[in-house]
Amino acid sequence: MKNVLVSAPYMLPFMDRFTPILEHFGVRVIIPDVHERLEAEEILRYAGQFEGTICGDDRYNADVIRACLPTLKVISKWGTGIDSIDKEAAEAMGVRVMNTPNAFTVPVSESVIGSMLNFARRQPWMDRAMKAGVWDKIPGQTLSESVLGVVGVGNIGKAVIRRARPFGMKLLGNDIVDIEPDFILEQGVEMTSLEDLLRRADYISLNTSLSPSAYHLINAETLRMVKPNAVLINTSRGPVIHEEALIKALQENRLRGAALDVFEQEPLPKDSPLLQMDNVMLSPHNTNSSPFFWERIHWNTLRNLLIGLEIPVGDIASLKALEKRA
Repeated sequence: MKNVLVSAPYMLPFMDRFTPILEHFGVRVIIPDVHERLEAEEILRYAGQFEGTICGDDRYNADVIRACLPTLKVISKWGTGIDSIDKEAAEAMGVRVMNTPNAFTVPVSESVIGSMLNFARRQPWMDRAMKAGVWDKIPGQTLSESVLGVVGVGNIGKAVIRRARPFGMKLLGNDIVDIEPDFILEQGVEMTSLEDLLRRADYISLNTSLSPSAYHLINAETLRMVKPNAVLINTSRGPVIHEEALIKALQENRLRGAALDVFEQEPLPKDSPLLQMDNVMLSPHNTNSSPFFWERIHWNTLRNLLIGLEIPVGDIASLKALEKRA
């Protein structure tokens, strides 16, 4: 019997479906008390007790991974982002790190378009005014008269661009790697420097992974490049933005607004000034929300775990068949 620690918040509500499947393969499930993620000290309480884990944004740093040896064999990440996991250290210690690439491309890219439409058409603000008894025709604009700058032209960045193009937006892109020429040509994207993108864009969508070069990419210096009528949208990772610098820029009206789904500290502290700002739209790290795509990730994460435990397993269809027989 092998033990697995399941702490991925999006998967936990469905473990009544998946626990019997794991038990079929001789795997016993350990479920800790978890809300947003497990911090390092919380994982250490289970060190040596599990061979694999299905985790969310849990803090698997090198010390935690080392403490979990020699039993730990695989970290199966629910979703795509693995910046909370020291993958290099894990693999050096013989622990596999597995995820689902391209997991949330559709829901996240649609959320970016939704944020732009809300700011352009002013729907949340008109709704708020109407419900307060105010008949106020708040001026809006169309996306067709706006410039979109996408920072990070990977899977999600490309999907944002594809969805924005039919609105007639001028499209700018920036990335630290070369983007396929056929994509640039087909979508009519102008690849440019970060400084040029920030100076010209009306909407700035951050879709980069949290690499060392992306940490605090948006900071006091880069925010000074942004024009006052720009809206910053972050659906990537919170630390891509230096939050204190962004708050100051918003307070000083040096940009029109922000739509934020991710934050440097999550959950967002209740005393954060962002919660009191009328020109900021907030969501609780939830732009990945989609029953269809969650279901796909559930099964792929489960299969990754079993592969990492070196348990013979077929394709996802065969796993689903086990659920039907349960």
